[in-house]
Amino acid sequence: MSEFRVEKDSMGDVQVPAQAYYGAQTQRAVDNFPISGWTLPAHLIHSMGYVKLACGIANRDLGKLTGSGKNPLNDAQVETLMAAAREVADGKFDDEFPIDVFQTGSGTSSNMNVNEVISNRAIEMMDGDRFDKSKLIHPNDHVNMGQSTNDTFPTAIHVAVASAIKQDLIPALKKFQASLARKAADWDQIIKIGRTHLADATPLRLGQEFGAFARQLELSVGRAQKALEAVLELPVGGTAVGSGINTHPEFGARVSAALAEELDIPFIEAVNHFEGNAQRDGLVDCHGSLKAIASTLFNVSNNIRWLGSGPRCGFYEVKLPDRQPGSSIMPGKVNPVMCESMMQATARVMGNDQTLTICGAAGGQFQLNIMMPVMGQTTLESIMLLARSADAFVEFCSDDMEANEEACEAAVEKSLSMVTSLNPHIGYEKASALAKEAFKSGKTIRELCIEQEILPEETLTEALDPMSMTEPQA
Repeated sequence: MSEFRVEKDSMGDVQVPAQAYYGAQTQRAVDNFPISGWTLPAHLIHSMGYVKLACGIANRDLGKLTGSGKNPLNDAQVETLMAAAREVADGKFDDEFPIDVFQTGSGTSSNMNVNEVISNRAIEMMDGDRFDKSKLIHPNDHVNMGQSTNDTFPTAIHVAVASAIKQDLIPALKKFQASLARKAADWDQIIKIGRTHLADATPLRLGQEFGAFARQLELSVGRAQKALEAVLELPVGGTAVGSGINTHPEFGARVSAALAEELDIPFIEAVNHFEGNAQRDGLVDCHGSLKAIASTLFNVSNNIRWLGSGPRCGFYEVKLPDRQPGSSIMPGKVNPVMCESMMQATARVMGNDQTLTICGAAGGQFQLNIMMPVMGQTTLESIMLLARSADAFVEFCSDDMEANEEACEAAVEKSLSMVTSLNPHIGYEKASALAKEAFKSGKTIRELCIEQEILPEETLTEALDPMSMTEPQA
């Protein structure tokens, strides 16, 4: 058997791998774009399947597949078309999508890729010959009925992004928030020194510090929800330029409703199809929220890295779990690898935001943005990096962190900032002089106050109680 079969499109003959479900247009794109070796993310492939399924439902219910067109289908053929689309949505044909991300900017190649796969698979499911050139269930006439790449491909991107945020990112962020909240509760009575400008500040509780981290993650969950909401409007129904040529007036609304029901996400038809086709501002907005989440995760993991520094010559207020040897030359060294992994992943996301910004601002002229494949791939990569790094951090770091109470409490007594609580008793100027003297002498604030009888013993004990410094006092 030959390795290849010959297929024909409007430009002529093309050699296609013999058993491939895709056809000539897909192969031309494979040949034309040997750029990165990066194919479209699985989330996007599956979402293209869902979009084609929803389009099939709409065209079925509107009577378009059976009652119009050059070759109307019967009911069984329509159902088979939708069954084939569902198989793509379920991930059964992921290997049949070989086109590079850096392809035609509308995503036409990938749209035809999914049309060809669904067409050939549906023919096969009907016990037909999927290699027959007549195409009983046609990739353009049937699978792509009432559609253009210009409205269905951005629709698939929105569906993929919303689904990934809902399924992967939000649960991961909630899990991370819960892990930090547990530490905040467990460590609520552990006193430690605060730091501003990386310099000693007034005391707080370790639980308060981690409570702030937990709140950052709680806010990140809200930002993820905002990111999801930014892509709820779907361009489908606009066809080529937003006018809806060659489709039914109800098509966009019906497809959006079918996708909403299928995925339990409140998708709606684009309010203005010309905007929906032409602009990718929703994706830019979405990724802006992802960038904010990345900034938070970078900050939290970096703070935890600092708190775990040591063990002898750093803060070492939090004991991070040992995950792997840290040095090829220094025996026994262990590094904060999970913190560093998250910081790298989130740095990538922050860089990705520049890609989205440029693509959104400069990639669209008039009725079409021509940078959609990379916008979809980049956004989905960012979601994946955020979700997976959060999951890994919880599993391999935050859940198993331990407080070093001894180190926390020792730093409090040594801190010159303890003098702050004396301000109401002796005034700022005298307190400042006391701090300078303590620094020069190496003595603690408490020791100097006792030596110089700055305050009565009872008043001094109360004023220098570090726990009382962690909350407002009436």
